[in-house]
Amino acid sequence: MTISVRCVLRHHFRHFNARTLVDAADAWAAHADDGGKMMVTLAGAMSTAELGISLAEMIRRDKVHAITTTGANLEEDVFNLVAQEHYVRVPDPRSLTAEQEAELRDKGLNRVADTCIPEEEAMRKVERPLLELWQRAERDGRRHFPHEYLYELLLSGALAGSYQVDPRHSWLLAAAEKRLPIFVPGWEDSTLGNVFVASVMRKELETWSPIRGGAEYMAALADWYRETSSSAKVGFFQIGGGIAGDFPICVVPMLRLDLEEEVPYWSYFCQISDSTPSFGSYSGAPPNEKITWHKVDVDTPRFVIESDATIVAPLVFSYVLDCWGVRQQKS
Repeated sequence: MTISVRCVLRHHFRHFNARTLVDAADAWAAHADDGGKMMVTLAGAMSTAELGISLAEMIRRDKVHAITTTGANLEEDVFNLVAQEHYVRVPDPRSLTAEQEAELRDKGLNRVADTCIPEEEAMRKVERPLLELWQRAERDGRRHFPHEYLYELLLSGALAGSYQVDPRHSWLLAAAEKRLPIFVPGWEDSTLGNVFVASVMRKELETWSPIRGGAEYMAALADWYRETSSSAKVGFFQIGGGIAGDFPICVVPMLRLDLEEEVPYWSYFCQISDSTPSFGSYSGAPPNEKITWHKVDVDTPRFVIESDATIVAPLVFSYVLDCWGVRQQKS
């Protein structure tokens, strides 16, 4: 007999932080059952942690309706897709000496915790066709958001012959196929963002015009939130902190306070974080603080799961999908 993740978690996760996980997942399932939509935000190195294995299915099953991500997570999903066989896992990475780190660097291996991303097989393989898309857009007088170029690259099939993992495990490919709204604040703080700047400085591009930037992303997010919240409650599931979380959640106070529009608050909030509250820390700020900033309201379901997102997020996703499966069976 197959035992679902939902049954396992409900049986074992009864108290403390574990119970918060179950409560947050239950609340997401109830939000979805009520026709609610969900924004997921990706900080950290979740793509290199291969969150796509579970997130891609959430996208395909219409449980995620928009994503805000760092530029690093955006690109690293593609890097993993085309170069995973060349990744190097480092056992006991905390014991590496500075000299061992330099050896990895000199081999073109960029370390993220216990995983090294290969420069030539990953970054450069994606950089070359992407530069061609930027150059073509410049010639045609077109401007697009960073994620739209990656959508175009993936959907063109140009990289399909290079896939080294099951493409069903790529969250960005699933998002591209769904044309999911994506918002990437601070994209220039990423490898491909650096590549774009270097391409302009090398005169491979004549202007900065092919890339639409962060302020335009906020305007696009405002349009998405207005339209989506007009017919459904909109929830916010935050993985980590930083700009990936702070940028999108601020669209509500921007609309309410700066544009003086009567849009609803976020209708669900959950953050997975191991940050502790401290002076000035957004990542560790408790959800109640967001009430004063016009982000959530008094009756918004609010949760903080204080744990490692690489462990917790797939469990929450699997739980929500299990709940959906049970509802489908009953109907």
